[in-house]
Amino acid sequence: MADEVVLVDAYISMYGMRVRIALAEKGVEYEFKDENLFDKSTLLLEMNPTHKKVPVLIHNGKPICESLIIVEYIDEVWKDNSPPLLPRHPYQRAQARFWADFVYKKVSVPGRRIWLTKGDEQETAKKEFIEALNLLEEELGERTYFGGESFGFVDLALIPFYSWFYAYETCGNFSIEEHCPRLIVWAKRCMEKESVSKSLADPKKVYDFVLLLKKKFCVE
Repeated sequence: MADEVVLVDAYISMYGMRVRIALAEKGVEYEFKDENLFDKSTLLLEMNPTHKKVPVLIHNGKPICESLIIVEYIDEVWKDNSPPLLPRHPYQRAQARFWADFVYKKVSVPGRRIWLTKGDEQETAKKEFIEALNLLEEELGERTYFGGESFGFVDLALIPFYSWFYAYETCGNFSIEEHCPRLIVWAKRCMEKESVSKSLADPKKVYDFVLLLKKKFCVE
């Protein structure tokens, strides 16, 4: 019996993009259900009653939530489909998880504050955001990808934010490439992979969505 795989997601979600990339890397066919984040479906609320957030992977009727947990699940279930996304060595695997967690805590959080705030608070968010990207540049070093020569877990965790860079830059009136040129080179290299380029949202559509959010939260 073939696997039934459904992804409850939103096109502009950087977390959903992680899952889409992982499924593409593993060559897994799935049904995509695009969620309206302003009017959440019964399916989403049933499959993720705790957080009520996308993405949710439904595999043979069973839901898996939280993007990086889903990615690890995909890596384990379809382990024979392609090279592993997570390193097999325990230490390297721990390091990959550390930096993926860093992306959430130090890139995602200030990134959100860039478009959600103004004035001094926004300037602080921009500073924290750039500092985090600079640390990631240092970790990347001269390697092709964060894990070496192969696209892997940390790359997958970070690259979806590239589709949000235009929104961050436009809302914050700054240039990420000016501060983090090597990271932009890495991002463009990732975009050469079909699994990435076909999974990431259009930056202009992301920006349009951010404008809706700014209006919703009364940020002018």
